[in-house]
Amino acid sequence: MSSSTSHHSLNLNNINQHVREAQYAVRGELASRADTYRAKLKKGHPPTPPDESLPFDKVISANIGNPQQLDQKPITFFRQVLSILEYPPLLENEEALKNGFGYKQDVIDRARWLLGEVKSVGAYSQSQGAPGIRNSVATFIERRDGYPSDPGSVFLSAGASSGVNTLMNVICAKPETGILIPIPQYPLYTATLSVLNARCVPYYLDESKAWATDLSAIRSAYKKAKSEGTEVKAIVVINPGNPTGASLSAEDVRSVIEFAAEENLVVMADEVYQTNVFIGKFTSFKKGLRDLQKESPGKYDNVELASLNSISKGMVGECGHRGGYFEAVGFDPEVVAQIYKFVSIMLCAPVVGQCLVEMQVNPPKEGDPSYLLYKQEYDGISQGLQNRATALFDAFKQMEGVECQVPQGSMYLYPTITLPQKAIAQAKKEGRTPDEFYCFRLLDATGICVVSGSGFGQKEGTLHFRTTFLAPGTEWVGKITEFHKDFMNEFRG
Repeated sequence: MSSSTSHHSLNLNNINQHVREAQYAVRGELASRADTYRAKLKKGHPPTPPDESLPFDKVISANIGNPQQLDQKPITFFRQVLSILEYPPLLENEEALKNGFGYKQDVIDRARWLLGEVKSVGAYSQSQGAPGIRNSVATFIERRDGYPSDPGSVFLSAGASSGVNTLMNVICAKPETGILIPIPQYPLYTATLSVLNARCVPYYLDESKAWATDLSAIRSAYKKAKSEGTEVKAIVVINPGNPTGASLSAEDVRSVIEFAAEENLVVMADEVYQTNVFIGKFTSFKKGLRDLQKESPGKYDNVELASLNSISKGMVGECGHRGGYFEAVGFDPEVVAQIYKFVSIMLCAPVVGQCLVEMQVNPPKEGDPSYLLYKQEYDGISQGLQNRATALFDAFKQMEGVECQVPQGSMYLYPTITLPQKAIAQAKKEGRTPDEFYCFRLLDATGICVVSGSGFGQKEGTLHFRTTFLAPGTEWVGKITEFHKDFMNEFRG
């Protein structure tokens, strides 16, 4: 029992136990220790020299996809427009903006248009999001997929995470409700199910086939869950994958939709990394569904699809502004009304985030004054991510006991690690899983924070860790290589 039980009405034993049981490894104990180290390195104003008790002079947070924390620069067009939205009197002197600060006319025009749509970024919007911005999202989806999109089906959200929370709250009606979740997965899904007292139905991705979605594994998981009394209502697909980085083929997308149609499941397509694709081409679930409906009229009309996107990833990386959207396709209008009611309880998504969504889906086009700089910045970020992914992958190939799939997309690599028995025994002594033990030792030695595979789910008997490749440069990659060599030597039998 908590020592403070007699002084507080709330204690660990009488709060919502589903909240207590939820796990979110991306910001768990490893991240907390990294924050402690960061604080030790930044004492005083200005910061004092590095704490001599630490064997490193900076912390690299490779545990979370937070691009701008790791020095990814914001897109100039986006931030210039935002500056005007935050302080509209800047528009009173357009010439000063253009001649003194280098703003282009399309920046000024976009800011004026957005202010016309939202009036003020300090005001609430409609619960579902500003209508003009939802129109821009629908236009983007239509341009991307070649099929119409209804702005009335678009819900703007505080990042994709908020959309996931909304959808799961509506879907999970009772403790027996189950949702098929890919393993390994982004822990948002299992944590949310835990809080809602609903069931995770895990289906394992095939690491031997570059983390492909295995339909036979999905079918087996579904049948097992049904036999145990679980009412499976939906399937989650993360494409490109987090933490795996895998990118689904058009055939895989179609097979999931076909399965969902057979079993009458809602499809939740987490597509926040859709522009982070290095190998192949991104195929949206919306396009996959419409293609199937076109080929077989009537057969797939019962499929309910919610596709999610975010300003936090891609080349935008505006995590802190909390913007995103989901498109709800094929849902009963009465259910859509309940989704609307649910989002209304939270009033609306952050309006600055909504405006960034509009710019994400409707960036400067060829011929616009800001286009050349936008394209230069966008392509530079994209190429930098791919270069760092390749450098990290090449390093993993040289490390003893480490295997890693070729980076296909998203912002992560998810290597398998094989550790010496002495390391596994030491982990057990310390009350940690072997991959957690490895990740803590890496952090303590180098200041590099990654996340153990146990936080995402993994097949029994396997060990992994997830790292972003967002940190600038490649010097930190060498630190991982050196640490791993020393670690393996220390625990070699």
